[in-house]
Amino acid sequence: MTTPRPVDCWLTDMDGVLVHEETAIPGAAEFIAALRESGRRFLVMTNNSIYTPRDLSARLAASGIDVPEDAIWTSAMATAQFLDDQRPGGSAYVVGEAGLTTALYEVGYTMSERDPDYVVLGETRTYSFEAITKAIRLIEGGARFIATNPDVSGPSQQGTLPATGSVAALITAATGRKPYYVGKPNPLMMRSALNRIDAHSETTVMVGDRMDTDVVSGLEAGLRTILVLTGSTSRARVENFPYRPTRVVESVADIVPLVTEFAPVTGPEY
Repeated sequence: MTTPRPVDCWLTDMDGVLVHEETAIPGAAEFIAALRESGRRFLVMTNNSIYTPRDLSARLAASGIDVPEDAIWTSAMATAQFLDDQRPGGSAYVVGEAGLTTALYEVGYTMSERDPDYVVLGETRTYSFEAITKAIRLIEGGARFIATNPDVSGPSQQGTLPATGSVAALITAATGRKPYYVGKPNPLMMRSALNRIDAHSETTVMVGDRMDTDVVSGLEAGLRTILVLTGSTSRARVENFPYRPTRVVESVADIVPLVTEFAPVTGPEY
């Protein structure tokens, strides 16, 4: 066993790690402040494709967490980069909101309902039967099917909402075609985030609240992982998974000393 290398870069999930809806989790502002003061490269990541980085930066600021736009990486941005790598200057029919359409425009994609290269499905609060029907017919006509993330549900102040994965399942049932998911747990999103900040997997840590997305995608990308217990996965459920994070902590507040002391992240510590 080799000694773990010091941590140069950090990737962290947003919902469940830094915030619950519009409320900051205790220690989140201090964690981001410590990263910025230390000069460490970092990205705040989210599978949510609704918002642009500017929107998310403003929402985090309203919660007291200061994250610049260029330190935010969404599944929409990862999807746009993937499509630009696969088919530069292509076209897409998009079921989604500004976060996704803006990301695609910025890489030079054209939004089209006429023989698009791709149907791209993302998060939206206003899924319409008409848009889903159009997506089904375009896929039947030969468009390639891409989805930003496989999350089947998401939280809201009123309760659970259907998310991208649920709508993708509907389209798959109608067409027999499964989408390619770009967001977590696909390690492709981790790799794109590492490339974004010129980071190396051996010196980067992923912080997340879900074993089935954050931790597994971090592991598959070769990162050390920290699970916080302020989100989806409870301590009791950790043992149900066939893989383990490097470390489990109560909240992001427990990670601040690791940043300020430039300490390596080792494990297992439960």
